[in-house]
Amino acid sequence: MALIIFDFDGVLADTLNDLIQFGQEVCDELGINHVVKKDDLSNLDLMSFASFGRACEVPEYLVDEFVHNCLKRFAEKNSPPEIFNGLSSIVRNFSINHKIAIITTNSSQNVKAFIVEHGLDECVNAVYGVDLPGSKAQKISIARDQFLAGTKRESVFMIGDSLSDIRAAKKASVTSIAVTWGHQSLEHLLSGKPDYVVNFPFELIEIIEK
Repeated sequence: MALIIFDFDGVLADTLNDLIQFGQEVCDELGINHVVKKDDLSNLDLMSFASFGRACEVPEYLVDEFVHNCLKRFAEKNSPPEIFNGLSSIVRNFSINHKIAIITTNSSQNVKAFIVEHGLDECVNAVYGVDLPGSKAQKISIARDQFLAGTKRESVFMIGDSLSDIRAAKKASVTSIAVTWGHQSLEHLLSGKPDYVVNFPFELIEIIEK
């Protein structure tokens, strides 16, 4: 049995358009003269709503408000984001023999609404959102201790679409898998030296079930 940890935005949830739209709306609301684009996300060293705000030229004293207002827009959205093609069945299959967790800089509330919408609430064992204290690396360690205490590094996988996901996995001494369908470029991901890089969801099965 393995512990398989997914990041949320850009890995499970196709949120790029929402992030750009909501980021622009909040910048306009706060009086920030900035045109939000994918490049504001693609080269972040730390993938978070706070870092996203700073990339959008939000002054430090307004960053917390930017984060709050972006998360509020996700919560108030009429329906949760779409799941990337193929990942729903992959998560269901993984959940038969493995433990599944989600660690994200989005809110636990938004993630739980998403997994319910896509019928995955019985497949995901835990959600660790931005509302819970600790860094992503600390949350990886908490999840490992909760579900697979004493197991080897190779039994825990962190699947992410950002450089900060890879770094968090390395800091927590677990296997890092970078996906290329998310918010950051392949070049940026490779700078973190992930253990694996996958271009399509089905490749996750080959790595984890080998």
